[in-house]
Amino acid sequence: MKFALDKPVKIVMLGAGGTGGHIAPHLYRLLHTLNRSVKVIIADGDIVEEKNLVRQNFISADLSRNKAQVLAERYASAFGMEVSYIPEFIENEDRLMNLVRPDFGFGYNYRPHSKTNGITILIGAVDNNRSRKLCHQTFKKSENLIYIDSGNGEYTGQIVCGIRRSGRTYYKPIGDVFPDILSDTDKFPTELSCAEAAVSAPQSIVANIMAATAVVSYIYNILVLGSIEVRSVTFSTKTVNLKPTISKKPKGDLRHVA
Repeated sequence: MKFALDKPVKIVMLGAGGTGGHIAPHLYRLLHTLNRSVKVIIADGDIVEEKNLVRQNFISADLSRNKAQVLAERYASAFGMEVSYIPEFIENEDRLMNLVRPDFGFGYNYRPHSKTNGITILIGAVDNNRSRKLCHQTFKKSENLIYIDSGNGEYTGQIVCGIRRSGRTYYKPIGDVFPDILSDTDKFPTELSCAEAAVSAPQSIVANIMAATAVVSYIYNILVLGSIEVRSVTFSTKTVNLKPTISKKPKGDLRHVA
């Protein structure tokens, strides 16, 4: 799959926790080097808690602050880019559709462009399949969209890259590769009780970092090299291995925590 190297770029990342927090610094650094208009929006309604300091990319000074705000302000400011974040969970299809709308002609490093279209990338760094279903529905209704979903457990995980172009799906999104997530009974974060919200699947910092590395590698290939050949990647931190998949369904159990 080929991509233009001169079009403006808009990236919307849902989730600023275990994986999203490690994606952010490398994403902003990468976009800072591009000679094109770029905009990043990070959305997450969660705040930094003491338990997050173990494996997420936060420090004690961030405690009680919104995660999306912390990441956007820290890294966008560090690279002289526009600070843009939403301190809320995105749980409405119309709202997500509006966020990934191709409203180009703005953002850091803006240059007048003869073409009105650009590249929009939705990064799913969420920790529940209800949010993945929302991203899947938005992807299916979008004319043009790249949807990169990341999920992992304590030692293993997967990244799936779905691509829509001119209303046609060229690379299947996570919901088509692992259709079970579309029938999952997960709740949105705001629907969880305090007890439910306190329970989380075991994860490790190395799994989050490995997932983040794969996501940023996808974005590098798309925006810098102008092409990708891999539809999905599975990984294991125990074997220190990332396995790309071009046409066949990734092996192993689906890990849906990011």
